[in-house]
Amino acid sequence: MKKKLVITSDCFLPRWDGIARFLSQLIPQLRNEYEITCIVPEFEGEIKIQGVNIIRIPLLKIRFGDIFFSRFQYRKIKEIISKHDLVFNQTIGPIGMCSIIAASRLKKPVISYVHSIEWELASKSIKRFRRLMRFLIKLIARKLYNKCNILMVPSHDVEDLLYVNKVKSKKVVVKLGINTDLFAPDILKRSIRKQLELDSRSFIIGFCGRIGREKDIPTLYKAFRILKKRYNNLKLLIVGSGIQKEIPEDKDVIITGSKNDVVPYLQSMDVYVLPSLTETSSLSTMEAMSCGLPVVVTPVGSITEYIKDGFNGIIFPRQDVERLVEKIELLIKDERLRAQLGLEARKTIVENHQLKDSLLKIRETLKLSF
Repeated sequence: MKKKLVITSDCFLPRWDGIARFLSQLIPQLRNEYEITCIVPEFEGEIKIQGVNIIRIPLLKIRFGDIFFSRFQYRKIKEIISKHDLVFNQTIGPIGMCSIIAASRLKKPVISYVHSIEWELASKSIKRFRRLMRFLIKLIARKLYNKCNILMVPSHDVEDLLYVNKVKSKKVVVKLGINTDLFAPDILKRSIRKQLELDSRSFIIGFCGRIGREKDIPTLYKAFRILKKRYNNLKLLIVGSGIQKEIPEDKDVIITGSKNDVVPYLQSMDVYVLPSLTETSSLSTMEAMSCGLPVVVTPVGSITEYIKDGFNGIIFPRQDVERLVEKIELLIKDERLRAQLGLEARKTIVENHQLKDSLLKIRETLKLSF
């Protein structure tokens, strides 16, 4: 008889982000082993995943930046968890909080995947009271994570950071993995751009992900405008949705909104830029690398564990517009360097960050809790 698994998350479909993509790839792989129920926010739109029971929690009207919050429905979540064997949590928003506390009181095993450093994310997603928010979220995160039986972390850097901040629960490193057959280079860039109605003659600088304050899209935009004065054929492609006012209206900037399939958009880019102020591993950067793109990134989270500056990517300091301009211009001028960085980027992901390896490690870790 299958064990009953509850997957809880404050981020889920149909609102696409890194966690949603992670779960959309993971859940189909677990259906044969577990009877799965997902407790997730009621974002606009419908969700159907074959063989999976999805329970949606209504949203509150308030939000911070592009971060939405579900209602606190502790009794409902506790009742659901009481009928299951294991909780696999992804976040510590209202759904995650209620799930961890309920599982702890019911003495049900709970495993959390630490997708982000919550206090860094929260403090960089607001304009005011950042220090206070960082302090409060850190206290909450510490208390909740210490109620978990096991924490899955994407890197040793995150493992060490949690340890330093007095999170004592057992930790297992589970690297994020990419489906390298799906996220792959395509030499028919001109054809792909035609399908997406993008100019085949343009040099496209791209970003893929939520448009949140912590992503620091303004730094990318400022660098783009400086470069546009030097190179008339440039376009900036932003694949994602969020705080639209982070990017001024500009005929040379293409904002697609959320996309279920980001692969062709990545394949259409010439350079990928991640200007983030905080990340853990950055799934979107790994996807871009898997597509053979040269990437220009900030040294946040565990990025420096898999990107070596000048070898398989380029690193620039956070919020440093001038250095970003310098790095992108280097790639605009040197097609051979772009190709070499992209080749090594693809090789790095294929050799060290395969989705099948991540799924195997997750399965093994889930079984540890029984």
